[in-house]
Amino acid sequence: MLHQKILDEIGAKLGRAAADSPASELEKNMRAVLQAMFAKLDLVNREEFDVQQAVLLRTREKLEKLEAQVALLEQQSGLGAAAPAAEQKPTAD
Repeated sequence: MLHQKILDEIGAKLGRAAADSPASELEKNMRAVLQAMFAKLDLVNREEFDVQQAVLLRTREKLEKLEAQVALLEQQSGLGAAAPAAEQKPTAD
């Protein structure tokens, strides 16, 4: 327990020293440069990415349902096995 308290004190002192050092100014400048560079790129934030991911998931689910419906309709009409053969084009060998 004593070791943890000492480590916490050292960490706090180092944090205060780093905040007053030129390194903090350098960090702020680097952060600003990186933000400017990222602003020029065509990036999306995490929230927009998650929204698009959810849209894609719903679209995939809908596509799977529609594919199943088409397969069922083909099977009921007897076109299930004949359709792929009719779609094949003869090759010009």
